[in-house]
Amino acid sequence: MSASRTPAIRLNLSRKVTIAATMGAIGAGSLAFAVAPGHQSAAAASPAHTTVASAPVAWTGSEQATALHASIAKQQITPQSAVKAQAAAFTKAANKASDDKAAKAAKAAKAHAAAEAKAKAAKAVKAAKAQAAAKKAAKAKAAGVHHAPVYANNLNGWIHESLAIMKKHHIPGSYNGIYRNVMRESSGNPKAINLWDINAQKGIPSKGLLQVIPPTFATYHVAGTPNNIYDPVSNIVAACNYAADKYGSMDNVDSAY
Repeated sequence: MSASRTPAIRLNLSRKVTIAATMGAIGAGSLAFAVAPGHQSAAAASPAHTTVASAPVAWTGSEQATALHASIAKQQITPQSAVKAQAAAFTKAANKASDDKAAKAAKAAKAHAAAEAKAKAAKAVKAAKAQAAAKKAAKAKAAGVHHAPVYANNLNGWIHESLAIMKKHHIPGSYNGIYRNVMRESSGNPKAINLWDINAQKGIPSKGLLQVIPPTFATYHVAGTPNNIYDPVSNIVAACNYAADKYGSMDNVDSAY
């Protein structure tokens, strides 16, 4: 290296160091001035550093906190609301079931009470009718009123009615004795008439159930029976009265008499 160039190189190197040192000092001073409190001009001189470093960080943290809080609250409230709604629905269903059961029980009780009342009323009516009938019967008995029995309008009924009349007039005879002779004489026909025997030849034919001739009927007719030889009861009673007089009883007659 030549001696002429050495000073130049040193000068250049010294300038670079000096410039670097100067720039470093300026930067450090500026930084200290900007950070130091009370230096508003320095803060105003570097608005870009303040806005970019502080504003975005503060806004972002607030939004995230709010969203997180809302999410946590939602997650806590939703299950609680579901539980409350389910409990309310269960309570409502239980109340409805209880009300339905109570209504059904009340309806059944009402129907049972109505049925009992109806049965009681029917029983009371029946008892009242029975009591009235008993009083009427007692009154009739006290007055000596007797209801006449009703007999069937056939051979069986005619014989039973005849026996009742015969009993009052003390005329002997039995059901079998009367029936046997009726079947032999007329086969149970109250309008039967014999137009061929000796009595018919004399002009007094035998008539009726027990084939009584008119003179005998007139003589032995029992008061209280129709005066008609063809009347079945009148014919039986008159014939039994005649048989009792001649044979002791119609039971003793086994042929024409």
